[in-house]
Amino acid sequence: MASRKKIAFISEHASPLALLGGTDSGGQNIYVDQLARQLTRLGYEVDVFTRWDDEDQAQVVPYAKGVRLVHMAAGPKAFVPKEELFQYMDEFAAQMIRFIKEQEINYQVIHAHFWMSGYVAATLKKRLHIPYMITFHALGKVRRIYQGAADRFPSSRFTVEEAVARTADMIIAECPQDREDLKLHYKAQDSRMHIVPCGFDKEEFQPISKQKARAHLGLDQSEFVILQLGRVVPRKGIDNVIRGMASMLQQKNVPVRLVIVGGESEDPDPEKTPEIKRLQEIAEAEHVADKVTFIGRRGRSHLKYFYSAADVFVSTPWYEPFGITPLEAMACGTPVIGSNVGGIKFSVQDGKTGFLVPPNDPDALADKLLMVYENPQIANAFSRNGIKRVNTLFTWEIVAREIAGLYETQILSAQKGKSSLLNKIQLPLIEQLYGPKGGDTTVPTLAQQTLT
Repeated sequence: MASRKKIAFISEHASPLALLGGTDSGGQNIYVDQLARQLTRLGYEVDVFTRWDDEDQAQVVPYAKGVRLVHMAAGPKAFVPKEELFQYMDEFAAQMIRFIKEQEINYQVIHAHFWMSGYVAATLKKRLHIPYMITFHALGKVRRIYQGAADRFPSSRFTVEEAVARTADMIIAECPQDREDLKLHYKAQDSRMHIVPCGFDKEEFQPISKQKARAHLGLDQSEFVILQLGRVVPRKGIDNVIRGMASMLQQKNVPVRLVIVGGESEDPDPEKTPEIKRLQEIAEAEHVADKVTFIGRRGRSHLKYFYSAADVFVSTPWYEPFGITPLEAMACGTPVIGSNVGGIKFSVQDGKTGFLVPPNDPDALADKLLMVYENPQIANAFSRNGIKRVNTLFTWEIVAREIAGLYETQILSAQKGKSSLLNKIQLPLIEQLYGPKGGDTTVPTLAQQTLT
């Protein structure tokens, strides 16, 4: 029996064991967790290297069949905001090199997640000659454009990202906008980029009857429920959702309830999640405080009930590298209204699975909310189309198969030393549908035939 190929993930701040919904945990944690699990079903073994931030944890934690979490001692064994972690990345790289040599592990590919992990991977490539690929998950220059002085990452991030974009053997862009941003801001080469999106877990997210879901959560069966779920931070645009609901009520008296799920604690504590306090003040100023319910953080097993209980899921961030929550909402049959930015404009089909609106435009959001409320037939069509779309393009099984194909490309290329082999491997499904350039986010005829 052939030995299983070994892949090393580096995810310096986003451990798959971390609780989701906090300031430094979210979509990347899910991505690393789900991709690692799915790859084991395809014959790989995966070690996920992350920073050792809890002295009570063992260094090596087997947490799924074929997957190990390996903690690297880099900086204090305590939580450190990701904006302050780069100073420990040389130590992280040194510890990882020592671990690989002591364990005599032959990793055939390193898959880095985030820019600091890319820095570590580039160091390992130089020292151990292991090829690496990277999923950036977010780009510093794009973040700085939208957040300005609120961005607390060091400007050295830009230099590191530029170097990683040059030295990575392959770059995985999560959507066409991601690919265009990499080309525009980092001069990344088309020949080394491939589009592979994020996914959702079919076993975790599927439709539940609205009545059953609301009964489970104790929500009023008669209200029009708007759901906002995810990290509770300013860039997610939750203030826009509150103002959008207020604008909707100015146009029509609707029995509406905005449910906000997320935060740093199980209880919606403004002290632990300062953004909650700001949002509460906005709700008071807009005279809708009695129609906004803050839930706090909830575990993954509860989220399907919130998605299924909602009449519409709203996600209107300023920018979004990809955004997994719209996929999860569509998988549960819930229409999505999202910002016409980044990955959301890629995953949500405007007028088919939901609506796209400009960020920071409450009146535009209000118009679309009213359209969903007043037109059940449109909402039902969005529900059907959304379920079909995500199950066709965005399951973690599909994502893992496509990324595994890219691993095999890189392994074969490293063995033969011929980069021309890249052209002999079938392109990922997304690139077949959307084209290798990834500039056009309109679904072509093949996808329309499949998804409508």
